[in-house]
Amino acid sequence: VLNNSHDDKLKCTLENYGYSKNNKIAPSPVVHVRGLCESVVEADLVEALEKFGNICYVMMMPFKRQALVEFEDVESSDRCVACGSSEAVYIAGQQAYFNYSTSKRITRPTNADDPNSGNKVLLLSIQNPLYPITTDVLYTVCNPIGNVLRIVIFKRNGIQAMNAQKAKAALNGADIYAGCCTLKIEYARPSRLNVIRNDNDSWDYTKPFLVRRERGKGRQRQAILGEHPSSYSDNGYGSHCPLLPLPSNNRFKRSSHDVPDVVAYPLPQTSSYIGHSSSSVAMVSGLHPSKMNCTRIFNLFCLYGNVEKVKFMKSVPGTALVEMGDEYAVDRAITHLNSIKVFGKRLNVCVSKQHAVIPSQVFELEDGSSSYKDFAMTRNNRFTSAGQASKNIIQPPSCVLHFYNVPPCISEDDLLMLCKEHDVPGFIKFKVFDAKPSSKTISGLLEFDSKTHAVEVLTVLNHYQIRIPSDQCALSNKNMLF
Repeated sequence: VLNNSHDDKLKCTLENYGYSKNNKIAPSPVVHVRGLCESVVEADLVEALEKFGNICYVMMMPFKRQALVEFEDVESSDRCVACGSSEAVYIAGQQAYFNYSTSKRITRPTNADDPNSGNKVLLLSIQNPLYPITTDVLYTVCNPIGNVLRIVIFKRNGIQAMNAQKAKAALNGADIYAGCCTLKIEYARPSRLNVIRNDNDSWDYTKPFLVRRERGKGRQRQAILGEHPSSYSDNGYGSHCPLLPLPSNNRFKRSSHDVPDVVAYPLPQTSSYIGHSSSSVAMVSGLHPSKMNCTRIFNLFCLYGNVEKVKFMKSVPGTALVEMGDEYAVDRAITHLNSIKVFGKRLNVCVSKQHAVIPSQVFELEDGSSSYKDFAMTRNNRFTSAGQASKNIIQPPSCVLHFYNVPPCISEDDLLMLCKEHDVPGFIKFKVFDAKPSSKTISGLLEFDSKTHAVEVLTVLNHYQIRIPSDQCALSNKNMLF
């Protein structure tokens, strides 16, 4: 990953780009565009300006909120500048301003910039890289647009995609994460990427089982007990039943004489598990400012591991840090919760550079609750022992919720009313499992119109305490669980 805040090409002054308030500039096919919004990408410029004529090339300057646009001829740039001076021209919903550039042609960083040349390899520079960028991150960003074939990360990131032109137009100038990790995309010199192994730094998606070749290790020392047990592999996971250790930093400490407990969890189907996260803290952005709080984050994240602490960041609205029981819980949360929609906003879940959540700068959220909460001692954590953790089924969100620990006197209408009272979507199908006559609680399934509706109900009503008058139910208060 290119670890600098500004590309060398962007360090030039505006005068070098041809904009000067004091000098009259002769007409040129290259137009200097100013006043762009932060979220604008190359495709926005092409969409707004192609009405003036064919566009040959676009150079984004995201941190300056500017760009250079090269038209096919001077007549097209004349129309663009003239229109911009006589009326408002909007790009991505914001008015932009136009001047001629002294340059007659935008200097391309490589000699393979022609999109019609058939080159499918793009060169990505990550500007302001505050967070790690792996093959998984780039694949998630680029594949929906360009059908990624291969990725190689070195000083700069290389992407080989089926539709490189479309991917460049849609992503050039965009932020991978809010306010950072900005993409600057050009056509690369090579026409193909060579991948020798699949890991966090390179991946060939046409060869998913590409295995790194091991070098000769010479003469091996004799092992006292021979080969390791078949239930373990080189990375600590078994081939059929992966074994993950219980949290090492939680409050349930073991003595050195205890046999370490292990819990079987299914590994997520993603290459990020080749090297698990190095922190037990997840950063969650895209949170609804008035509908999300610490408790609701706990309700959602506790399905994938113990949640120790939750803290909203005052400096970054809509963002929170979630300290979990271990780094494996963070991995599971990222695998299953990243990019899901909650209350109309898409969550972004990634590994934080912090290794612990510190309760500093506590403030009041919009709903009146505290921006920080400690869940270390709550009984609602579900991974506090091997026996308890083994009962959890780790799976991604779906449109069906499994509810349990509900008083038997609660009916379908009662649950629908509960959803209505808490302003969350109602379910469309209801099923109660047969229970023993002596059972003090019931369980069942709720089906919703969409996965998003189910997630919102779980976020609000998970661990909700149902209060029933004692004359209606033998057990008056129970926490409903999903």
